[in-house]
Amino acid sequence: MSDAFLPVNLGGMRVAVTAGAAGIGRTIAEALRARGARICICDVSANAIADTQSHLPDVHAEVVDVADSGAVADWFAAIESRLGGLDVLVNNAGVAGPTARVEDVTDEALKQTLDINLSSQFYCTRHAVPMIKAAGGGSIINLSSIAGRLGFTMRSPYSASKWAVIGFTKSLAVELGEHNVRVNAILPGHVDSDRFRRVVQAKAEALGVSFKEMRRQYLDVVSLKRNVYKADIANMVLYLASPFGASITGQAISVCGDVQMMK
Repeated sequence: MSDAFLPVNLGGMRVAVTAGAAGIGRTIAEALRARGARICICDVSANAIADTQSHLPDVHAEVVDVADSGAVADWFAAIESRLGGLDVLVNNAGVAGPTARVEDVTDEALKQTLDINLSSQFYCTRHAVPMIKAAGGGSIINLSSIAGRLGFTMRSPYSASKWAVIGFTKSLAVELGEHNVRVNAILPGHVDSDRFRRVVQAKAEALGVSFKEMRRQYLDVVSLKRNVYKADIANMVLYLASPFGASITGQAISVCGDVQMMK
């Protein structure tokens, strides 16, 4: 798997990754580790954390709910103790949210989506910024989505949260640029993952079509006519974290195969 990652040197770089024990986050952690970074990850799933620790024993992993500001504060205290500082924060945690028409979205579902997809990034960034400033600068990488630049029917809480991540990213880039802190957002498209399959299945059931038909509709409006891969997202993280990304900030970078519209 490491052969798929960009051959950049991140030796000694100190990185925190939220939701880093499964899916895209796990691949990001593997990529950073393969290129020499020292990593702390968190995840809400104790099982995923245990699995990560068994496969990546040198990655410090903790169970943390990043929608809980107090838990985030404790995690960053542990990061400072473990790593002695921070150079890069990857705000990866997110949920798909409800698949429903706006009038059917519950208060609970809306709040959960915004808390995890948006508020968690604020909580983590608030603690990371003083550490990255103290390091002389670094990089904050926020995971948005292609739904952060396109409308997404029956997924309004998710799309709203991902558009908000773009605004958060651009505001931080202006605020932190004088401190040599770069802030960018990555907008994954339809990543070949369990989450994508769950999203397609939920939309298929809501519209009364087959999974195969719904997946075809999703990919027909992608110029490459296929999913992108978790390693594609990880490689963009490597690029933005490395010296090659030294002049890139305030950008919303799509890694999507050119999605034309959301189904």
